[in-house]
Amino acid sequence: MTKKRVHVAVGVILADQQVFLTKRADNVHQGGKWEFPGGKVEANETVYQALSRELKEEIGIEVLSCIPLVEISHDYVDKSVLLEVFIIDNYLGEPSAQEGQQEAWFEVATLSTLDFPAANIEIINKLKGC
Repeated sequence: MTKKRVHVAVGVILADQQVFLTKRADNVHQGGKWEFPGGKVEANETVYQALSRELKEEIGIEVLSCIPLVEISHDYVDKSVLLEVFIIDNYLGEPSAQEGQQEAWFEVATLSTLDFPAANIEIINKLKGC
């Protein structure tokens, strides 16, 4: 049986060596873990369109520009994900969780102490190298 492959646009919101994160709801895949905001790329949508739409819905910001950071393919037991990750270097609004999820700003240096989905570890390693 072939695993479902999910294409995800991910935004890293950086400010003064801090990163904005939200916590996944307990009842979803990888629930209860911290994550970088973003979501699925829908059919007939570019990655940039998905990133803009998801960040507006999820954390209430309007993306003005972004820089590609890394592309990650990761296999979980039940699904496979392709993460296209961008640093959001210019946006309008103040990031805040729009869907009732927990939110916080964290120092880049402390990210490895948090519980993330396995696919996100490479993002953290990249950020520490920035």
